[in-house]
Amino acid sequence: MTVAHVELDPPPPLGPDTLRITPLGGLGAIGRNMTLLEHAGKLLIIDCGVLFPDVEQPGVDLILPDFSSILDRLEQVQAIVLTHGHEDHIGAVPYLLAHKPDIPLVGSKFTLALVEAKLAERRIEPYSLTVREGQVEQLGPFKCEFFAVNHSIPDALAVAVTTSAGRLLHTGDFKMDQLPLDGRITDLAGFARLGAEGVDLLLSDSTNAEIPGFVTPEREIGPVLESIFGRAKGRIIVASFASHVHRVQQVFDAAHAHGRKVALIGRSMVRNMGIARDLGLLRVPAGLVVAIDEAMSLPSDRIVLMSTGSQGEPMSALGRMANGDHRHVVISEGDTVVLASSLVPGNETAVYRVINQLSRAGATVVHKDVAKVHVSGHSPAGELLYLLNVVKPRNFMPIHGEWRHLRAHAQLARESGVPDDQVVLCEDGDVVDLVDGRATLVGHIRSRYVYVDGLAVGDVGESLLTERRILGDGGFIAATVVIDSVTGKVVAGPTVSAKGFSDDPAVFNAVLPLVTEALNKAATEGITDPHQLQQIVRRTVGRWVNEAYRRRPMIVPTVVEV
Repeated sequence: MTVAHVELDPPPPLGPDTLRITPLGGLGAIGRNMTLLEHAGKLLIIDCGVLFPDVEQPGVDLILPDFSSILDRLEQVQAIVLTHGHEDHIGAVPYLLAHKPDIPLVGSKFTLALVEAKLAERRIEPYSLTVREGQVEQLGPFKCEFFAVNHSIPDALAVAVTTSAGRLLHTGDFKMDQLPLDGRITDLAGFARLGAEGVDLLLSDSTNAEIPGFVTPEREIGPVLESIFGRAKGRIIVASFASHVHRVQQVFDAAHAHGRKVALIGRSMVRNMGIARDLGLLRVPAGLVVAIDEAMSLPSDRIVLMSTGSQGEPMSALGRMANGDHRHVVISEGDTVVLASSLVPGNETAVYRVINQLSRAGATVVHKDVAKVHVSGHSPAGELLYLLNVVKPRNFMPIHGEWRHLRAHAQLARESGVPDDQVVLCEDGDVVDLVDGRATLVGHIRSRYVYVDGLAVGDVGESLLTERRILGDGGFIAATVVIDSVTGKVVAGPTVSAKGFSDDPAVFNAVLPLVTEALNKAATEGITDPHQLQQIVRRTVGRWVNEAYRRRPMIVPTVVEV
């Protein structure tokens, strides 16, 4: 098995009969999915998504793939192929098209509709090519064939890319629900045909590689929701991913059966369900959906609120309800809240915080730990093995997952018969060359996290995030002192102020004479450089804080010369 190493040198020049594969995101974390293919001097991008930040990245709104390796080669990009419409696969498209708006976008009708709505907000009108399962498109030197896959969003696709250097199959996100609500199953027959023809490299979704067995059908969720709706005496609030059309359809069906009206809450929920309805993917009985203002005027046992915020996002509709600052909805005794989604890794703390806040306000909260209100959109190990046995790839590269998922999927590939030295386990930025039917790790390029903070893209780095974490953990201390520019002696101060450290301003009385003593000692030693004196102030205050409080706040010293 080939394992990634960030110490690898940059890759060699691309050979004439080589298909180069470079993951720029999606390996080692759930999100930021982006894979770069290169052949015959041309580039093809598969997916271009975002990663949502965790508590270790305070103030960050989104995390993008690192485009730096291709910004000077955007003319060579034949297209961006989008496997489906989830944010971790399409969310970074506007940021890439900001550099070159005319890069073609290729995807299914629903996927492109979601992307085009995002781009319209930025006044970007893309060139789009709508494809569907069974379709073949020649994109420069890349022959792309598209296959239906079942996922937790309509119109998901896998793509097989054939070049003169070989063929790879990229599954996108998928599962093998045999009774999908829309009747659109994963195209195992198509995958089997590819396997018989020969697949040189399989790139496959690894999210549930650690989970044994097969996926639970979506149809089992409907009766559970029916039961919850039948028992509820007051308002029902259902939180789901804003793109999960099938789950929203089940909520609509249950609400209609129980004589309730539905109001959509959350900008992305309203937008996405409007697109789904217009494309015929969502069936809405006449009069079922009402505006939030009308819903608030109805009796509580006649209302269902369909909301965003299933991942505990503090600024989402459900997050604001839990915090008590939503402008329309106040959670009260008798409300039933259903979290109809899985937990994205890293969001567990935020989700359980919202559950506790809702429970404290008097709501009955139903989530996946207490009822079958959600099934995953990703194949567990049994289905992944099935795919491996059907496709029979010569080489295998697990994608879309944390390291534990990638390693578990690599082990499944070995068990299915892929030779150990033809299982390529990579991380973002690793470069894999497919030559003569063999996939080999040949180098590494820069693939850092690019942070979006408000309107700023890339202005926030790891050092700034470290400072923010320190501020969040220990607070801020400012120490100011005035010295004689000739002698270096203290002539005024020091004064110490703080934020986020203590409510008692007198706590710093003990450190003031220590700072004065340290500066006067430095003056007697002939030290008058302001920068050196600032370091003395920082060390003195830092040592005192550590000894007295065992804390490490950010300390900002200021030395003023007169």
